[in-house]
Order: sequence, then C-alpha cells, then structure tokens
Amino acid sequence: MAKNNLKEQEKLQQEKVEERVSAIETFFNENGKIIWSCLAAIVVVGAIVLAFQHFYVQPKKAEARSQMFPAEASFRAGEYELALKGDGNVLGFEQVIADYGSKAGQAAFLYAGECELELGNYEEAVSYLKRYKGKDAIMAARALSARGDALVALERNDEALACYEKAAGKADNLFAAAYLLRAGILCEEMGDKAKALAFYKKIKDQYPQSMEGYDIDKYIARIENAQ
Repeated sequence: MAKNNLKEQEKLQQEKVEERVSAIETFFNENGKIIWSCLAAIVVVGAIVLAFQHFYVQPKKAEARSQMFPAEASFRAGEYELALKGDGNVLGFEQVIADYGSKAGQAAFLYAGECELELGNYEEAVSYLKRYKGKDAIMAARALSARGDALVALERNDEALACYEKAAGKADNLFAAAYLLRAGILCEEMGDKAKALAFYKKIKDQYPQSMEGYDIDKYIARIENAQ
C-alpha cells in the first residue's frame, strides 16, 4: 500500500513538472519575439554605453587632465590667481571646470577652492569645496579643512567646527592632529573651553608623535591653569 502511495506521489510530481515545463515552453513560444527583442535592445544599449565611454568620455577626461597641468604647476608655485583664472594661453581651474566639469577630476574642485581661499574669496571657496566628492580619505579631509577655514573667515563657526571634526575623522592618521588643533582653537574662540580641552587631549593621547602633539601641552595647560 505504501509503495502504491509513493508511486502516486511520484506520478503527481512528474505531472506537475511536465505542466510547468509546458507552461514555460508555451510562454516562450507566444512571447519569443518580444523576449529576443528585449535582449537585443539590452545588447545594443550596452554597446552604445561602452562606445560612448571609450570614444567620448575617456578622451574628454584625458583632454581635461592635460589642460589642467599648467594650472596645477601655477598652484604649486603659489600663483593662485593664475592657477584659478589662467592667462589667455592656458586654462585656469575655473575655466577647466566650466568646460569639462567633473571630467577634469575631483581634484579640480579642491584646487579651485583652495585658490579662492588663498585669494580671500571665501564664499566661492566654500562653493567649490562643497563640490569636491573625491574618495581619497586624505584629500577629502583636506577639502573639509579648507572649507572650515573659509567658513571661519565668514564667521560661520558652527559649520566650520563641523568641517574640522569631519576632517579629523576622515584622516585617521597624523594629519588628523592638525584638524583637531584647528577645532580646539576655534572652540576656545567660541568660549567652549571644555570642548577645546577635549580636542587637545585627544591629540595628546592619540597623536603624540605628530607636530601638533609635541607642542600640545601648552594648549592644555593654558586651559587647565585658567580654570
């Protein structure tokens, strides 16, 4: 009896499998043209995207990078106005960004922002630095710190402090000490000595080998002696 029940179950399962296979075959027979058309369309779109990347985007990126070389050289030489504006013969970061946008690379926004900061154009500096979306942690921290400096000049201290804290969090190395020191000094200027002391002690505890770490005791003593 048990064997008969087992055979019946196997027969029912086989019938279900055959029904499913038949349904799938019917679906493909009825919709085969649509399915193959969709697959063909996907292949064509993929080919177009690859061609666009290869024949347009990549050459544009290479062109943008080559156009930016003179501006980078001017920036390294401390010629910030020339680096930003160009001279009519070579492009500055401002024009490179206008012509190529992000194809010039994220560094263009960082350079432009730092140029504006050095030239005292703080709103413009913040605008460029906010557009920087680079993935390198050290460069991202540098952009945040520069943005903080511009915000301090604009007396937007709360925003500046947030930038310094984020910068220190991104650059979890000796560079972080410089951003923590900026945060501490700003907190002192804002009258929050307790928070400033916390930043200074963090430098002492976590980054004692940094340049800021060697000199941090005087900052700590200044606050503790005043209490």
